[in-house]
Amino acid sequence: MNGMKSITLYHLMIDNQKMIGIKFLPDRLVQNLVKGLPNPKWSEKHNMAYIPNTKTNLGVIFNTFKGVVWINYNRFLTNRPVNTKNEDVDVSWFRKRKPIAGYRYCPEEYLLKLELKRYSNNTARTYISFFEMFINHYKEKELHSIDESDIRTFLQSLIHKKVSNSYLNQVINSIKFYYEVVLGMPNRFYGIERPRKESKLPKVISKEEIIAIIENTNNIKHRCIVKLLYGSGLRRSEILNLKISDVDSKRMLIRVRSGKGNKDRYTLLSRSTLDDLRLYYKEWKPRDYLFEGRKASKYTAESVLNVVKKAAAKAGIRNSVTPHVLRHSFATHLLESGTDLRQIQVLLGHGSSKTTEIYTHVATNTFKNIKNPLD
Repeated sequence: MNGMKSITLYHLMIDNQKMIGIKFLPDRLVQNLVKGLPNPKWSEKHNMAYIPNTKTNLGVIFNTFKGVVWINYNRFLTNRPVNTKNEDVDVSWFRKRKPIAGYRYCPEEYLLKLELKRYSNNTARTYISFFEMFINHYKEKELHSIDESDIRTFLQSLIHKKVSNSYLNQVINSIKFYYEVVLGMPNRFYGIERPRKESKLPKVISKEEIIAIIENTNNIKHRCIVKLLYGSGLRRSEILNLKISDVDSKRMLIRVRSGKGNKDRYTLLSRSTLDDLRLYYKEWKPRDYLFEGRKASKYTAESVLNVVKKAAAKAGIRNSVTPHVLRHSFATHLLESGTDLRQIQVLLGHGSSKTTEIYTHVATNTFKNIKNPLD
């Protein structure tokens, strides 16, 4: 931009009418150009000028400021699809629910937009659940009349219930999705404060405890699940989506299709896991997915969690162990054995090295060369 003056466009809702908000730093030239727009007004609440939101007016803004003032559309342009090759999104069961007297259901356009944007099934379930909780908090209000003050009051009620920051953020996302994506008003609620991001260390268990969990699984199927969660660093959703063809025995790799962020990657396959997988395949004969439930259906997330928890309990491990604890342990143990952080990032499928760097805070080799002052 090289010092060029700028304005930022926002979607506003004023008196139930869509408006184009125009935010800028005090500047005589910009102020004069804004005054020349069709019927400009000033909002004390939003601290910006605004004009009616029409295609014609958007064109007028472009022609007025083009070449003179830089126009920032980042907060205004419609969001792009989040996924292009994700799993099939199935929200039909939400439509088929039996009506409950006095209960406000998620609008059809909300469900439709989740399908068109191809959000994952987990995200769709979360958004629908939280949004319905929100709209049932304001049963008597039309959705378009709900403002920032109402949302803050609702969020405050959740804070008083001592919900986690991640829970609160998901609630905010579900609400913003309706107003910004479904109704096409990006950043209408840009002023809603988000809780400060929590910075918690990953929970890790020892290699001895991992071996004990593996030895206390009920059968060869459960044994393979635990070995893949730890030995390949898989997320629970990734192990559920594994196909038989994703096991590359020649290169000793596991192919992960459409992992978090819709990214494909390869990760490690241990020799002992491959041996167990061959035994498992002969005994269980899965058809499509590597791990299947009854009638060749996909294995459930709850089943994977129960496999890990029950084996950990039988192994006498007091701390809570989840599939993600096994993934954290995989990364930490690799780092402790001298594996490069960048290689671990690739195996885990992290988009940023900063996400992987968290394991340096729990790896024992980080502290080995530090002399304790008591010693």
